[in-house]
Amino acid sequence: MAGPTAEFWQQHFEQGRLPWDRGAASPQLKAWIEEGVLRPGQRVLVPGCGRGWEVVALAAMGAQVTAVDIAPGALAACAGLLKDAGLSATLIEADLLQWQPGERFDRVYEQTCLCALHPDLWVRYAQRLHEWLAPDGQLALLAVQALRPGAQEGRVEGPPYHLDINAVRALFPAGRWQWPRPPYARVQAPQLPQLPGHAGSAELALVLTRGTD
Repeated sequence: MAGPTAEFWQQHFEQGRLPWDRGAASPQLKAWIEEGVLRPGQRVLVPGCGRGWEVVALAAMGAQVTAVDIAPGALAACAGLLKDAGLSATLIEADLLQWQPGERFDRVYEQTCLCALHPDLWVRYAQRLHEWLAPDGQLALLAVQALRPGAQEGRVEGPPYHLDINAVRALFPAGRWQWPRPPYARVQAPQLPQLPGHAGSAELALVLTRGTD
């Protein structure tokens, strides 16, 4: 498989090397809750949940949360946060490129999974996202801006892999997804400057609505 393996991510959790972890839920999650993008009672999927700060915040808000990760260490950390908060969610260990849920979701909160997958796998993952959402369901996507100098020479470097807006448009074409008009909110991502040769530190906040096809 191209890109990081399950063992790669598990080692990070076992060794506590989590430079991407804010230690809290993304401020954009709070904004989306306040705007009504994410609401109580919705069935919300969090793919690549990591430690699960957003899982806890969504469960506290009253959503029916399903969190999936390929690393058992991530799910153990998430379970601990939920227990400490007195909350519950459905936690699943799985390869998201193979996993299929029993029913579709109202929302997908996508922050760390797409940018963690090698670009060779993006088309397959984008198709999964489309399949997981109910018609008119929404994808709340934080597109990591992690452009490195090697990109000028055609190098693919990550994770996280840079989610160029043109690539994102190709993955989620207007024929299948309804796009909001730019400009898009730019969220500070304080963990990214720790990456060698990194030239940016932000995420673009996008809410895409799945078509009815």
